[in-house]
Amino acid sequence: MVFIDQAQGGTLLRLRTRSIAAFCAAAALGISLAGTASPATADAPTAACTGLYNARIVFFAMSCSEPGEPMIGGFATWRNVPIGFDQVDTSTETVQVANYMRVTPKTGDMLAADGIEVGLYAEKTGKTTQSYGPRWLEHAPGGGQVNTIQAGVNPNVADGRNHTYMTVRQEGTDQWSVLYDFNMVGVTLNQQPVPRGNSNRIDVGLEVFGPKYTNVPAIANRMQFMDENKTWRRVTRANTATSVTLPACSTTYKPPYCFSTKLTDSTSFTEWNVSKPRSSTTSAQFGPVATATSASSQTVPAVFNGVDQRALQTCMEEDPAGCLDTVPGLAECVMTQDACNAEALLASDAPATQRRSEPAASAAQIRSQAAKAFGVAKSDLSVTAPPVAAVSFDAADREVAWTVSSTHMTAGLRPSGGREYEGFQASYSTRGDLLKACWGDLCP
Repeated sequence: MVFIDQAQGGTLLRLRTRSIAAFCAAAALGISLAGTASPATADAPTAACTGLYNARIVFFAMSCSEPGEPMIGGFATWRNVPIGFDQVDTSTETVQVANYMRVTPKTGDMLAADGIEVGLYAEKTGKTTQSYGPRWLEHAPGGGQVNTIQAGVNPNVADGRNHTYMTVRQEGTDQWSVLYDFNMVGVTLNQQPVPRGNSNRIDVGLEVFGPKYTNVPAIANRMQFMDENKTWRRVTRANTATSVTLPACSTTYKPPYCFSTKLTDSTSFTEWNVSKPRSSTTSAQFGPVATATSASSQTVPAVFNGVDQRALQTCMEEDPAGCLDTVPGLAECVMTQDACNAEALLASDAPATQRRSEPAASAAQIRSQAAKAFGVAKSDLSVTAPPVAAVSFDAADREVAWTVSSTHMTAGLRPSGGREYEGFQASYSTRGDLLKACWGDLCP
């Protein structure tokens, strides 16, 4: 139904309509875009879930689902919650929280198969500083990439606002589009063909490095998949497994080394509710302090690219999991246009009005941060900063100030079944926010 033109280097230019005949035919037949549980049956991917999300230095509260039929899209939504960190020195440790959806188009024989990950990430970058906001990642043969999403209404603020995360396979190609709040933010570069009948998997949940220092309030993950009829469905409960690698919080197992989790429906995947509490007797915590400009004071059109914008804004606040079914024009727009949410576009175009009062990171801090993240010795890294006149600013008013690179072997930012890749490159803001990175063959 859709295809994407790309400039050299994989830069997304525009999403155009190839044909909406199939969509219209489905609508004429009364096919719902946010249906109930799929009638397909499959075994829950228990072995894959426990095998992939089970490590000694990182802790998971993940759900893993195999729909039992070909999947060409994944959708998830939750609110920006205030992820807190202790105000202590953790310079020798990685302290990070991620809540994400991961779509694995071709599971194959590997637990850590290639795929697309999109979600909310928070990392402790200093004693009293942290990064916070959405990203998307690609795991591909030969390498990978990660891109910070610098768009939308308050993406870097824990204001309790709902946000949506989506990836959809482009028709006629092997690549996948990535959407945030129903607007295009990227496209994969090197996903592989998916043979007919190959099992797909869609995972969603929480990942924590350094649970001793973190507090994560309840996150209500709602998830759906798109079948080959371009119908959004919920996975049947029987097709879902979970991997929770800390004990359940109780009178026996108390914070900070415990998770609270609940899969709320016994018949279909409705909500995976997860949290990682922190003891109230520890030192003070801090949360996100970034600010962003909202589009509320700007003029949002009544209809944008065929989408009822007032209905969309109401739905985003009240029930984003149902927006594709209830908002006039939205389901067709996400399949035929590169932007469907006018409010998010206006917010991302607006200049930042308030700078964060966080101290700038030093070259030594950036070097240490990159070495920990990519598993490369600090002595094997090259760290450079551009001249002051060349510093650029993104929509969140973060300076693109540091570039770190190495030619040494690395597993990238996501271990992939023990695989390593030659070299990486990453850019950071002056305050230590990771803005983008690549490793192996996906680097220029």
